[in-house]
Amino acid sequence: MTDGGGSVTRGEVAKGAGLAGLARAGALIEALAQPLYTWLFGLATYGLYVVLWGAVNLVSNIVDLAMTAALQRKVPTARSNEEAYGAVKFALLVSVLPATLLAALAALNAEVVANIFSAAPDDRSSLPTAIRIFAWALPLWTFIEVSTAAARARRAFGPEIRLRIFWEQIARILFALAFFTAGFGNIGLMAAHLSSLALTAILSVRLLARYYDLPLLLRAPIPAALARNMLGSGLALLPASLSRRMLIDGSPIIINLMLPGARGASAAGLFEIARKISTLPLIVRQAFQYVMGPLSSAQAKEKRAALGPIYRFASRVSTAMVVPMAGLLSFAGADILSLYRPEAAAALPLLYILVSARAAEAIVGPATAIVEMTGHRGLPLLNSLVGVALWALLARWLVPSLGEIGMALAVGAATIAIAYAATIELQVSDRLSPFDNLLLRGLGIGLCGVALMAIVEALSGGPARFAAILVLWAATSWCTLRFGLSQADREALGGFARRLHLVHESHNAR
Repeated sequence: MTDGGGSVTRGEVAKGAGLAGLARAGALIEALAQPLYTWLFGLATYGLYVVLWGAVNLVSNIVDLAMTAALQRKVPTARSNEEAYGAVKFALLVSVLPATLLAALAALNAEVVANIFSAAPDDRSSLPTAIRIFAWALPLWTFIEVSTAAARARRAFGPEIRLRIFWEQIARILFALAFFTAGFGNIGLMAAHLSSLALTAILSVRLLARYYDLPLLLRAPIPAALARNMLGSGLALLPASLSRRMLIDGSPIIINLMLPGARGASAAGLFEIARKISTLPLIVRQAFQYVMGPLSSAQAKEKRAALGPIYRFASRVSTAMVVPMAGLLSFAGADILSLYRPEAAAALPLLYILVSARAAEAIVGPATAIVEMTGHRGLPLLNSLVGVALWALLARWLVPSLGEIGMALAVGAATIAIAYAATIELQVSDRLSPFDNLLLRGLGIGLCGVALMAIVEALSGGPARFAAILVLWAATSWCTLRFGLSQADREALGGFARRLHLVHESHNAR
């Protein structure tokens, strides 16, 4: 176990972020699967599925009491294996058991629950059945989240790759095709999702067994002091965790509730299409957040200033990669949306808004994760209250008149507010800042490349436009990585930097 004082290097952060990024690349496959789901089941059915999955995600994040985040704090700093095992056992018990109970209640009262949601006429009659099926996604997903978080707390950032990319996402696509072919109709997508989660949950048990001895885990004691510590950490982090899920999963639910019938279902689908595409840049930032969480927790308080270099490193890499990607997704957005059903073209304005917000968020790197993991228990709550309040006020004001576009504006503003609040707090409390001359240089290069993409998008059309924007994205990304990172930064990227010729051969030979 770590003693809390071990130093953390750029190479460790870069390697961990790369593996975590691959694990989070399931979002890429999910975005690619969206067109298939809309073609197979229709935009309104896809929108209803999005709302139900958002409700499951949101409830899961409430009932788990932020145990996924608490494990990132407790396991790296545990004084013994017995204490670490007790923390994992407690997290599983306190989250999965309530989730199972709530799923049973929802399934037994499916007719009542169905009246809450807006749906197209074709989906209305099958909605109670869909709820009875989909309710059981709640305990499955809660178990998957906590068990993978337990592995991640051991600094095992790579093992999620097979679970979250192949077994969860690819299996979901195969199940969806199978249920559609078998004639399951509108509930086929819900059944496919549940089937993929069941498979992933089984494999999550095997993942736990790689990093924890299961018989010891079952026998591990949970002292009252440990339970209080875990609950205290979880409850302190719950508002921050819940606020992030509220912006992601609560938004399509609110759209669905505020807009009636098929309009509510379709608007939720459009919002989710834009949101899924806009989360591709988030893979980079979230990868660093996954790594910086347990590493920041393991850093002794008196050595917290040592986080500054790796914090700035993470922010520079995030900026260099995300800003050009945001330009690609925005100005090639019409081409991307052409893969969907024709009605999905209405998601383009939402895509502009959400991608811009993600780019602004990426500039400050993993600030929110560092604030949460370095003992600032009151600050995540403050940030959450600010972000959720801003989101709720803007949504209440804008959604009735602007629909899904109003929700995109509300989410974008709240996302930026939470990230920059954490950045200011780190500057004040620990004198940690992501900004330096290299970051600003990389940002300037990235923005110039995005401006060139905008010019191409305005002056050309068809396949030539898409090809030109793709070339500009590649060139801009290379330039931001080459000139927006220091030599040490680029060397820390290892084989990735060498393959892109970002480091000189003389350095490779060392």
